[in-house]
Amino acid sequence: MEDVGQVASASLTTDASDNPIITYTGEDRKRRDGDTYTFASNFGLPLGDSGYLNFTAEYKDRSPTNRSGPDIRRNYFTAGDPREATFNRYAHRYGDGVSKDMNFFLNAGFEFSDSAEFYTFGSYGKRDGNGAGFYRRSLDVRNRDWEASTTTFVPIYPDGFLPLIVSEITDISAAAGLRGALGSWDYDLSITYGSNRLNYDVENSVNTSLGGTSSARRFNAGGMRAGQTSINLDFRRDLDLGIGDKVSLAFGGEYRDENYKIVPGELQSYINGPFSAAPFNAAGGSQVFPGFRPSNATDESRDSYAAYVELDADLSSSFTLQLAGRYEHYSDFGDTVNGKAAARFEPIDGLAFRGSISTGFRAPSLAQQSFATTSTNNVGGVLIEVGTFPVSSPVAVALGSQPLEPEKSVNIGAGLTFNMLEGLNVTVDYYNIKIEDRITLTENLTGPDVVSLLTAAGISGVSSARFFINGIDTKTEGLDIVASYRLPDLGIGTIRLSAGYNLNDTQITDRRVFSGFTAQRLFARQESYRLTDGQPKNKLNFSLDWDYDMFGLTLRTNRYGEVFLPSSFSTAANNNNIALKPGDVPGDIFLSPKWVTDLELRVKPTEKLSLAIGANNLFDVYPDRLPFGTVDGVNYGFNNSFLPYSSQSPFGFSGRFLYGRVSYDF
Repeated sequence: MEDVGQVASASLTTDASDNPIITYTGEDRKRRDGDTYTFASNFGLPLGDSGYLNFTAEYKDRSPTNRSGPDIRRNYFTAGDPREATFNRYAHRYGDGVSKDMNFFLNAGFEFSDSAEFYTFGSYGKRDGNGAGFYRRSLDVRNRDWEASTTTFVPIYPDGFLPLIVSEITDISAAAGLRGALGSWDYDLSITYGSNRLNYDVENSVNTSLGGTSSARRFNAGGMRAGQTSINLDFRRDLDLGIGDKVSLAFGGEYRDENYKIVPGELQSYINGPFSAAPFNAAGGSQVFPGFRPSNATDESRDSYAAYVELDADLSSSFTLQLAGRYEHYSDFGDTVNGKAAARFEPIDGLAFRGSISTGFRAPSLAQQSFATTSTNNVGGVLIEVGTFPVSSPVAVALGSQPLEPEKSVNIGAGLTFNMLEGLNVTVDYYNIKIEDRITLTENLTGPDVVSLLTAAGISGVSSARFFINGIDTKTEGLDIVASYRLPDLGIGTIRLSAGYNLNDTQITDRRVFSGFTAQRLFARQESYRLTDGQPKNKLNFSLDWDYDMFGLTLRTNRYGEVFLPSSFSTAANNNNIALKPGDVPGDIFLSPKWVTDLELRVKPTEKLSLAIGANNLFDVYPDRLPFGTVDGVNYGFNNSFLPYSSQSPFGFSGRFLYGRVSYDF
């Protein structure tokens, strides 16, 4: 782990507030974890003379990775506690979580005649996993057992605890249809169903407000459900209009029904127990993830229908034109009409120009409209509710929320392709995407003006709230260049070279304000720059593929450009000021560009057996180490000591991943 030290020893504390003195070995910490096993099988069978069935099954077992740095803070309440010297300084778990996946896929079809075929496909997937929250130290007030003593600090977990969010995800998808020909028309009639079921449990945790004896250690925190059913009917035929080489017409329609639910957790997962009251002020709900409350429960549905028409015309051997239009009606948003025009012109063989313009529409999801998660804090002896509220809730309405509008976009693209030289293919594409009424989540709105607005609406007991709004307009411009070249036969096998370059820039062009809230209170500096500068503005990649007889090799390398992390370590006025540019606020961080290289070697000793070994991130590259403590006059705090790398790293922070693969065809 680059720039993350290996702890040699820790001193004992000497007073009530000091931290131990940590000494290091002088070497970087080394980790070997994340073992992953994948087993997959695929087989196909004929169904009589006119049908087929293909089935795939996969099981994947991934162990967790941990890239935490040392927690250099004191862990125990009592000064001089001898356990301080032996406590595991890497008690946090920062990295990939545990996951066990099972996936099954089915694809089948049967041809009744030359003009009618039945087809179906579907999948079933289940993932059991867990992810860790922050380690709660032994002295953490969230680990205090008020039930054992209200005067002396007694920890619930003697050494502290690492709470785990346990998830169970079930995905189901199924489709069936009939396609074929009716006279000169091709048709396709299908129905598709999909659902997602997500359950949350919390393990190795506690509801501090209930006390150490009364609280459970594992909680059912509730879950979410989503489902969608769609029916599609499509027609297509070629037209003889006496113009161009070929003209085709397509049209069709779709009906879609959607549903979204939030299921509340068990009582102890969210309740504020007796020790949430003053003077204890203990946090209510299961630590790391308080469960969904009955007041958060929702069951929302909507339906929509759409119709489209598309005309494709090869007006000549060198010029192609496409025109399309789509009408949609949503039960909760009304109507929208969108269109697209695209053309391709090839003046000489091997050189072509293309362009398109289209409008787009994205309705707010049911989750964005109705998601809610709240918790209750004790402030000065008064229970105050904080959290994320649905747009239509009395709290959000009192603060000025409006029903969400659909996001609307205009997309412009232009490009060229070049393949006039044997073995060489080059594409260059420019894109420009403008989005109006982009949906964002507000900042936590708090302060006297918030309380005043809520009080005027007859709402008490709420001090902080956030909700979804049509918050901003954005513009994204970019350039994609891709080139590939197949070398002439040199007697050493087949060699293919490729290179790609992406340039991308996103800007916020407008912001919404309401109820006296300024733009930066609704969508402040950190979230703004996370959207516009939180990913590389440029990326470069090269690859080489070589195959010779039974041997093969793939070599890829990617350069990820700079990433900006806006400061949260300066004053609140600076941290939230959207007028301050990157680098203008003390504590702004820039992650430097990095090269990441992958390599795979293959051999096929027999016709049926294939072997491969490889490495992702061959040279074990990590993102820049984040600063902690006081650096150049900026106090970054201690969290970055044990969270050494940014989660916004475009290539992660797990380091090198080695693998082997065996495939056998029966």
